[in-house]
Amino acid sequence: MKTNPFFSLTAVLTSFLLTAISCTTSSVSPGPGTATGDLRVSAPFADQTTQFAFDLAKRVNTQDGQAKNVFISPLSLHIALGMIMNGANGQTAQEIQKTLKLDAQTLAEANQTYQNLIDNLPAVDSMVTLTLANSVWNRNTFPVETSFQDVLKQTFRADVSAQDFNDPSTVNKINSWASQKTNGKIPKVIDQIEPDNVMFLLNAIYFKGDWKTPFNPDQTLDLPFKLASGEETPVRMMRLMTDLRRAIKPEYTAFELPYGSDRFAMTVLLPTGNTTPETLLNNLTGSDWSQLQKDMAVGKMDIGLPKFNMSYEVKLNNVLNAMGMTTAFSDQADFTKINTKGGLTLSFVKQNTFVAVDEKGTEAAGVTTGAVSVTSAPVPYLCDRPFVFVIHEKTSGTVLFVGKIADPTKTNS
Repeated sequence: MKTNPFFSLTAVLTSFLLTAISCTTSSVSPGPGTATGDLRVSAPFADQTTQFAFDLAKRVNTQDGQAKNVFISPLSLHIALGMIMNGANGQTAQEIQKTLKLDAQTLAEANQTYQNLIDNLPAVDSMVTLTLANSVWNRNTFPVETSFQDVLKQTFRADVSAQDFNDPSTVNKINSWASQKTNGKIPKVIDQIEPDNVMFLLNAIYFKGDWKTPFNPDQTLDLPFKLASGEETPVRMMRLMTDLRRAIKPEYTAFELPYGSDRFAMTVLLPTGNTTPETLLNNLTGSDWSQLQKDMAVGKMDIGLPKFNMSYEVKLNNVLNAMGMTTAFSDQADFTKINTKGGLTLSFVKQNTFVAVDEKGTEAAGVTTGAVSVTSAPVPYLCDRPFVFVIHEKTSGTVLFVGKIADPTKTNS
């Protein structure tokens, strides 16, 4: 059986977000850094952030085109933008909140859910390794509001560090943090620090899970994989005959491959012969996903899933602009909760990811990086070359003097 590369890749980390929001009642947040396993997420947050995941996926897929593999972490991006949202005011904050599909949530309610996810999602399944980590790095000459730092530390469990951005070793420190939090799978997230950069906000996610029912390596064989161009390429196709939750729809066949003790899963959506991944993804909504979960039932299936291993990077400025976050990337951005003097803008949001799927299971990692910069200062017009000047009376328009300076150092002409 052939499978589709886009859905094989995106299903892994998308499932993190969807699994994380499977409960419908809010809970009291635990103490700092305390994992209780008591994962509770409100129904509004669940519904809206599921829609965010699919909206993001379809836009990134459209941006990259049908021939390119795509692998994103909606959860990582959501948390990173959640940190940034806490530093925003006015229209900037409203647009970020709307982009995150949190219109029905107050900031306090959203923060409570972020804290619950960060504390408790990693403890959901003891047979699966999942870590979430946040860090914020600011230029040591740039003052950051204490209230904003407190939210980052208390709600998002973020490491907040003031660094010398003019020191080349700071780039290595940031990249080393990303590498450490992703078990070496994301070794680099920034190449350099620009003079106008004053802050980087990072979220890192790492996942490693063995299949509940592993594939038998002896049954893996070489089979052709049909590309979007119509050409074929050989792949190592893993095979499995077992009972799985599955559903057959007119546009696709869905089957679920659980990890560990069945709290995390990869759901593969295999388009039918007359449906493209682009059409399927463009039509898929959060409510469609919820209905699919109800429709899936256990039955015996003979499946094939190709082994794959890939690293991916995507800049998300255009995607987030199209999703409604326009002001944050402009000189009109209001991040006065970060610094009351203002003059800040979100210069870029990018994501680096890694995924490897084999007969034993899946290893995946992602880092979302948001860079905050000072807005561009007006271009200076320096009188550093010969110039003319006029002295005049404005009411009558009378010109009193006209002059030209060819050399300001000369006192006599």
